[in-house]
Amino acid sequence: MATLSTVPAPKKTTAQASLGRVLSGQVSSGQVSSSQVASFAWARVAGGFSHLAALWHLTSLDAPTVAVTWALAFAWAVHISLPIWLPAILALTTWTIYIGDRLLDAKRAQHSLRARHHFHWRHHRIFVPVAIASALAALALVLYYMPIAARTRNSVLAAVTLAYFTGVHSDRRISVRSFFARIVPANFPMKELLVGVIFTLACAVPTLTRMITNRVEMLLPILCFIALAWLNCRAIEVWETAPERQLRSGRTFLAAMVLMSIALFSAGIAVGFHQLHAGALLASGALSAGLIGILDRNSCSLSPVMLRTIVDLVLLTPLILLAIG
Repeated sequence: MATLSTVPAPKKTTAQASLGRVLSGQVSSGQVSSSQVASFAWARVAGGFSHLAALWHLTSLDAPTVAVTWALAFAWAVHISLPIWLPAILALTTWTIYIGDRLLDAKRAQHSLRARHHFHWRHHRIFVPVAIASALAALALVLYYMPIAARTRNSVLAAVTLAYFTGVHSDRRISVRSFFARIVPANFPMKELLVGVIFTLACAVPTLTRMITNRVEMLLPILCFIALAWLNCRAIEVWETAPERQLRSGRTFLAAMVLMSIALFSAGIAVGFHQLHAGALLASGALSAGLIGILDRNSCSLSPVMLRTIVDLVLLTPLILLAIG
């Protein structure tokens, strides 16, 4: 099994070099400008944030963070307050699934592994018990807090997720593309779409089951965020299979711009029907889509880990709405 390659130390900036000479006594502090010191301090802060953000991705904490954010945002859009155990179950379940997915990918594959797979495999003695503990904690919360009727409803989505996960990682892998070959074109990214549907519905179900009437209000936000989750997965797939921009078709940027336009138009419709929160949620989805488009244009200037981290960070735009209240 391959291991993570050694990351070369970044080159020192002028401010860093100047400060280093001051600390070593080669020059006096008066010869270093305050702007250089400020630049060095900012570089240290930015470097620390980049390290933490990359660790957030490498430990698979990105997916549960996005899942909880979206679940709370869907509830916010229709003025529903979710009990705290629901986001906790969603976070623990999502984390377990993503840890398992990356460990199984790392165990089975010998080529085309990414940093996240190498990281999980190198630390599998930590991740395996963590995933088991996370799954048991989620199960305990379900048995203690979730009503039996809700368990029945959620079991359908759980069964679909398990079937997809098993099909992808079993010895007799089920090809999603071949399964839908008679329905969709051969080059359609069906796998990414299924991930988007399952992920988004898992975030929306807690709110949908608590809506007594007017569930149609959630239709546009759910469809928008399914498309956003699909775009996220598709962009990652394109960037990792064609790291050089000239090898890409440019469809990712086009898809991002189309989704942004549709989401903004849908936000206008929602506001026109006096659904201000739903309109704001759709606008945040449009912002995420636009940011993914910008990332696609600048993807070659970022490291693979940082690119993968940022493309998940931009999915957290609904946090702005939750912060505002």
